Formats: sequence, structure tokens, C-alpha cells
Amino acid sequence: MKNKILFGVSLLFGLIMINGGLNKFFNYLPLEMGKEAMDLIAVFKSSRWIFNLVAVVEIIAGILIIIPKTRALAAIMIFPIVVGIVLFHIFQDPANMIASFVFLVINLWIIFENKEKYIPMISK
Repeated sequence: MKNKILFGVSLLFGLIMINGGLNKFFNYLPLEMGKEAMDLIAVFKSSRWIFNLVAVVEIIAGILIIIPKTRALAAIMIFPIVVGIVLFHIFQDPANMIASFVFLVINLWIIFENKEKYIPMISK
């Protein structure tokens, strides 16, 4: 049962990340935030490479997190971006902060469920 729930949550999380990455390229979902937050987004967009890099990582990690065999890798790939999303909403857009914390909890849960796969990276 836990594996089915984890798969369902991972599927939704992956689709949300894919959607977020694609939206950075095609801008089909308008962003509804305050002026300061939109100004910061404009700065990120003006640099071109950082916004595109985040979009590509979101798309790739979103696909990989859906696949159980690659879920552990994807969770680590997307973790810094999810932390950035949380910090962005804490400091720039507190009205939309709850969803970012939900993403962080999901990401941490996926990492926790795959902890045995990370042990070789940190053991001597």
C-alpha cells in the first residue's frame, strides 16, 4: 500500500515539476504574484541561462521521479530547486508559500524512502 501511495505522490509531483519546467519555456500559465516577486522573476528570465537550466532540470527530474528505478536520483536532482522555490515564496511571495512546503515535504519523503540508495555516496 505504501508503495502505491508513494508512486501516486511521485507521479503528481513529477507532473507538477514537468509542468513548471515547460511553463518556463512556453509561458502558458500566467504567474499571479506581487510586484517584487515578478521583478525577481524578470531578473531570472533576463539572465536566460539560469531560468532555462532550472526549467530543464525540472523537466528531466520530473520525468525521472515518476520512474521508480530513477526516483532516488531525481529526488536529489530536484532538491536544490525545491529549496529555492520554498525560499522564493518565504521571502518574495508568502501568499503562495503552502504549496512550496508541500513540495518540500514530498521531496524529503521520497529521499527518505530511498535512503539506502544514498549510503554508498556517503560511506567510506
